Formats: sequence, C-alpha cells, structure tokens
Amino acid sequence: MTEKLHLSPEDEFPEDLAKVADKDLQVLDSQVQRQLDYEYVVEGEPNPETEFRHYDLDEEFEERDKRDT
Repeated sequence: MTEKLHLSPEDEFPEDLAKVADKDLQVLDSQVQRQLDYEYVVEGEPNPETEFRHYDLDEEFEERDKRDT
C-alpha cells in the first residue's frame, strides 16, 4: 500500500476490493477522500475516475457491513 496521503486518478487502484484487508481498505478510502477534496478545491469538480473509486469503496464497505451483522 502506498504511503501517499491521496490517490490520484493515475495511481494504481486494486481491481478486486474484496481481497483488500480491512485496514488497507480504510487507508485507501482516506486517500480517495483526500483526492476528492483536493479536486473539488483546485479543479472545481471531481475527476470521474476518483468518483468511481469512491463509489466502489462505499459499496465494498456496505457489503462488509452486511457480512458482519
């Protein structure tokens, strides 16, 4: 996992989030959220790739929450 605080659209992103450990998924989510914040401030809108990644992460968290209950 990268040590960067944000994950740009050009950075590598896991193809299968189900295989990512919980802690690494949380780090990845934080990196994507920071990138979204940056894009809104600097560019005025998010990059579509960053939005897709954010959506995919949200879906994975929801799926894991269902399995934990």
